Amino acid sequence: MRVLIQLRPSPDLVAAVADPGRRATTADVADGLPGVELDAAFTPVALPRPVPATGGDPLSLNQPLRFSLAAEDASVLVRGTISDDEPATRVALLPTLRPDVVGVFADPVIESSLTCGGDGPVGTWHDVERLLNVPGLHAEGLDGSGVAVAVLDTGVNAAHVTRRCGRPVTLDAARSWRPAGVTARPGESEVDHGTMCAFDALIGAPQACLLDIPLLRSTRPGGSALDGLLSDAVAAFAHLRTVLDAQPAGSRALVVNNSWGSFSPEWDFPVGHPGNYSDNGAHPFNLMVASLDAAGAGVLFAAGNCGRECADGRCAYPERPIAGGNSHPKALSVGGVDVNGARVGYSSQGPGRLTARKPDVCAYTHFAGSGAFGDDSPDTGTSAAAPVAAGLVAAVRTLWPASRLSPSQLRALLRRTAEDRSEVGFDYDYGYGIVDPAGIIAALRRRFRNAA
Repeated sequence: MRVLIQLRPSPDLVAAVADPGRRATTADVADGLPGVELDAAFTPVALPRPVPATGGDPLSLNQPLRFSLAAEDASVLVRGTISDDEPATRVALLPTLRPDVVGVFADPVIESSLTCGGDGPVGTWHDVERLLNVPGLHAEGLDGSGVAVAVLDTGVNAAHVTRRCGRPVTLDAARSWRPAGVTARPGESEVDHGTMCAFDALIGAPQACLLDIPLLRSTRPGGSALDGLLSDAVAAFAHLRTVLDAQPAGSRALVVNNSWGSFSPEWDFPVGHPGNYSDNGAHPFNLMVASLDAAGAGVLFAAGNCGRECADGRCAYPERPIAGGNSHPKALSVGGVDVNGARVGYSSQGPGRLTARKPDVCAYTHFAGSGAFGDDSPDTGTSAAAPVAAGLVAAVRTLWPASRLSPSQLRALLRRTAEDRSEVGFDYDYGYGIVDPAGIIAALRRRFRNAA
């Protein structure tokens, strides 16, 4: 079983791992963990410590938290494999054999959220452009200029995106990131799922700057070309924290799109086990999501394609398939509708596992757009809906950075202004409804007048 191991080494080693200018190795911090085959290719990651208000629960994500990377507070994550023979027993023994072991957590396989259906596209990306009220957004100065959109996926082919949208695409190679073993240069990956996500994000924010993070270009033994490990997502989020920290505090604008998830509990510890991912706010990745949100990033996840009417064949959760980061209280979970406003049958329904009220909102999918899978194949799945919503968030961030509108305020704005698709407000099919750019613009105008 693949695991993430949380260690608390000496403050000097923690500082070395947390410093982007230094490079500590797994052997430096975790040499000789009994019963663990360590992955020497994985660069250790500093995990910030959540600090609640006085009297708060340090393990609850449903409260204001600050995160400390100070050497006396932070811990370090390494990656390894333990035997599949009684893994829970082996995990329980580790802290008794090595007192610097804080915890051992599941490192599940994560995969892109493709669709199970074979239906043709419904409408085109120009319909999505119209529904997002892109001319109205541009009239307000909201086009994504100066905003970084990180696409955590299979990699981006910037030349293909440029050809399909008919305008130059900005991609920042210096701020992009790739896991060990991935050789494609930023913006030069094969045309695939990540290229679709990049194209769809730029519909609403054509002037945004793409950061290419080919998280799902796995090089692990036995992995496919379209899956990865959650530990690489932890490392990617740690990198994005350095990207965010390098931005001026008054104009921080980073949007993070995640069109992937964990489909099966097979790779996870059972619910209730301290190493569990799906339902455990204390898992290192779930803490990383909260940390990035606290620093000012807008984090979005696809709700997944395990809807009751047309579930993806990989869906193995018997119920509540919106799990882990896809159900995170500090992230926007996005379901899918077609350009006619009808929920697509594969869009996962709530309740979520970390937070019950998921998905948050729905955005558009199953339209002709990027051509990443052929001219006749749609941009599909909640994989397309999430970056469509991410583009809208990036457009808002053009003039409303995190210092003016915090990530939590922006999530609340999208929920409050969404077009309700039920008679009861929130529901587990549509969340709070379909994103409504006109409503967002009106609300921002009111906020600006009140601020003035």
